[in-house]
Amino acid sequence: METAQQEAAEKAREQQTTWYGEPLGTLFRRLITDLGLNQARLAVVLGLSAPMLSQLMSGQRAKIGNPAVVQRVRALQDLAAEVRAGRVSAAEATAAMEEIRRDAGGNVLGTSSTARTTGTGVPANPSKRVVREIQALLRSVSDAGEIQSASRMLADTHPELAEFLRVYGSARTREAIEHYERHQG
Repeated sequence: METAQQEAAEKAREQQTTWYGEPLGTLFRRLITDLGLNQARLAVVLGLSAPMLSQLMSGQRAKIGNPAVVQRVRALQDLAAEVRAGRVSAAEATAAMEEIRRDAGGNVLGTSSTARTTGTGVPANPSKRVVREIQALLRSVSDAGEIQSASRMLADTHPELAEFLRVYGSARTREAIEHYERHQG
């Protein structure tokens, strides 16, 4: 028989799967492996304390409360995919992780005119930055299931708003970037 603590951790992992696509322990372990990190370094890059990272990984805590941390997680997922595909070297990944850490999830919708780079010397995709901030904001106030439900409720009366919620609240980042770029200009 499971203890109450084990049941709570399992429920937290189920919520994490709903919110982040998989349990955070699985996601963070993959980032650690793909990016050649240890838990302490991952915590630093994300802007979390080591105990908080451990609690998220074990299911003692379910949700990342800071949208900037969610944005950094997503940036690290993209970076890890680039490393796995061989498009980014270990040195470039290290530089990119430092950029992600320093960025601290700054508000890309603000008025800053400072040009950003990915850490590899390549200019950062401004569309992607805006999309990630919108996604982080939506996901900080509601989970994907609630956003999809709201989208369905609005579909008949406000189809454009319903599409916005669906695309930015629960679709893949690539689809959201395409949507964003189609609606600019």
